[in-house]
Amino acid sequence: MILILGGTTEGRMAVKVADEAGRRFWYSTRGDLQQVESHNGVHVTGAMDTDAMTAFCREHEIKLIVDAAHPFAARLHKTVSEVSQTLAIYVVRYERTYPNHTDDIIWCKDYDDALSRLDKAGVESLLALTGVQTISALKPYWEKHKCTFRVLDREESVELARKAGFNPDNLVFYGNGSDLELMREVKPQAIITKESGLSGGFMDKATAARELGIPLYAVCRPQFPDGFITVTGEHGLRKEIERLVPGFYELRTGFTTGACATAAAKAALTALLTGEEQDSVKFSIPDGEVFTLPIEDCMVGKDWAQASVVKDAGDDPDVTNGCTVSVKVELSHEPGIHFLQGEGVGRVTLPGLGIPIGEPAVNPVPRKMIEQELAALYDGGLDVTVSVPGGKEIALKTFNPKLGIENGISIIGTSGIVRPFSDEAFVEAIRREVEVAKAVGSPRLVVNSGARSERFVKSLYPDLPPQAFVHYGNYIGDTIKIAQELGFREVTMGLMIGKAVKLAAGMLDTHSREGVMDKEFIKQMARESGCPKTICDSIYSITLARELWTLIPSEQIGTFIKTIIRYCHTHCDSLLCSGTLTIILISEEGSLY
Repeated sequence: MILILGGTTEGRMAVKVADEAGRRFWYSTRGDLQQVESHNGVHVTGAMDTDAMTAFCREHEIKLIVDAAHPFAARLHKTVSEVSQTLAIYVVRYERTYPNHTDDIIWCKDYDDALSRLDKAGVESLLALTGVQTISALKPYWEKHKCTFRVLDREESVELARKAGFNPDNLVFYGNGSDLELMREVKPQAIITKESGLSGGFMDKATAARELGIPLYAVCRPQFPDGFITVTGEHGLRKEIERLVPGFYELRTGFTTGACATAAAKAALTALLTGEEQDSVKFSIPDGEVFTLPIEDCMVGKDWAQASVVKDAGDDPDVTNGCTVSVKVELSHEPGIHFLQGEGVGRVTLPGLGIPIGEPAVNPVPRKMIEQELAALYDGGLDVTVSVPGGKEIALKTFNPKLGIENGISIIGTSGIVRPFSDEAFVEAIRREVEVAKAVGSPRLVVNSGARSERFVKSLYPDLPPQAFVHYGNYIGDTIKIAQELGFREVTMGLMIGKAVKLAAGMLDTHSREGVMDKEFIKQMARESGCPKTICDSIYSITLARELWTLIPSEQIGTFIKTIIRYCHTHCDSLLCSGTLTIILISEEGSLY
């Protein structure tokens, strides 16, 4: 069982991550006004002291606490630390991302330090963006000087101000304009805020203050207790839950080949620059989260170094799971970072992948990840050779030959993370194939659910290149949208009857988890096609859609097929608004309608 604390942006994201498991968990917010949507979480409200939280964790057998509360909730963080030590419970801190400290901001270690600095600077009017809970902390200032507080537009905020002795007439509320507009209206001599991180709008406040030339005082975030495990995003949180609460998720996530290559490249360059072999390395994935991966092997030469990472794809049936991704980094006299083809990594021979023809198949996102990590360590020229021993054989089990990638696999991944049986990964693979079809100049895109339906439809278009034929699996709607985005004017879609009756009913994703065939709707189509009542009623008894081929009388089958196709067009044509969609229904024997 997991307990999540915080109604913050991070708290809501933590709840979303836990919801993915489909298991019950608890999440706690201070009040009931902090709305957090959840399908499986049990919401509890009210602040808990150490005794109350200890009792709660014992009663509900909590194995992990996720502290996603506001960084300035120091009392809560201390309580969590004490409970963790008492009950030997792991704590994961879902931390915000913070910008670097810059000299144009006046950094204060706490509120007392801020008050001292304001006094020394002779600030006579202040706009406080620190929240209603800090009115008491800043009382020594506003008792003597003009001060405006921005707070949430709630009666309880006004009441807290009154209890502290602060004049409610000097309150302004969120939602009444931007930070810049507020500062222009109030015209303070200085502004004070908290180091609340990017999700707390810190940069918006800093940018507005900078534009108006108003000094900004920032109270530094307090330090967290020792022993917290820190993550900075949803992927990191899920990985820690997988590690600390085994079985909470049915399937584990993993890392892409792009993430492995990035880690290996950074480890190799670090070893080259320091002369020391690396056994682990920290690196960033595209959303900014930082992960650590172990280094399997590391070697250092005179002007080169090489490091390897063994890919863990989690529980995804990835053909590259367990393979070794090795990167050699060499000093170069040529400026910039240059990618070279190593063993088992393919070479690009067709346009459309965002990589120049002739280059090694290191995809654009992994290239950018590697370049950012290496450029942060070294500003000279580098040659980067990515290798995957056995990759040539692995590639035969992928779509790479069809995409024009020869003699090896691609180094891929848009997020750095492998989600088992991921919808996003499948749709991204579809996009890559459609991009290649466009790039090779195919005038028509032909999409089918799989190899069987493709084989039947292919006979209609013998002159199209092999890249023109793409499998949509269950993702009919996503595939047509991709075709529209990439400018295809002619699209043909082959449908077996099982997917056809689902699509006719409006299911643009025909996966069984999204729903089963609607027998009532099929009966309606049969009735519209002139089928006798006895035939229409017998539709309720079918188990598989293919039974319709023998159930519908021969004299009505043609009209029935046209009815299905008509309804499919109703749901699909608007997705290809700049082109023409041809829908072909395929019988079990391969007849085309």
